[in-house]
Amino acid sequence: MADHIYQGAIMAGPYSAVREAGDMVFVSGQLPIDPETGVMPEGIEEQTRATLRNLEAAVRSIGLDKEAIVKTTVFMTDFSDFPAMNAVYADFFGEPYPSRSAMEVGALAADAVIEIEAVAHRS
Repeated sequence: MADHIYQGAIMAGPYSAVREAGDMVFVSGQLPIDPETGVMPEGIEEQTRATLRNLEAAVRSIGLDKEAIVKTTVFMTDFSDFPAMNAVYADFFGEPYPSRSAMEVGALAADAVIEIEAVAHRS
């Protein structure tokens, strides 16, 4: 097993941003914060795009593409944003889509409106 911290990670606690276990890769929840500027965009569509870019950067840090992502969990502070998030998500991944769970939560770090974690598979 290997732990990885990719350059864009904004670490806020004792965890690995990316962790491999055999051929499985676990990516901690990604927020919509630009790793270079520390700025978070406004609105669910832009925050979803930024979060997915950070998720992609995490898997690329260990030599995988977003196509290796097989499962995601989406946390949102307002489930009425689901249709807008879903449209951005569909454009980002394309078919075959990862399996997914989505849920509304009371709050997220940095007052983000979305966070996404993932499981990827190394073939």
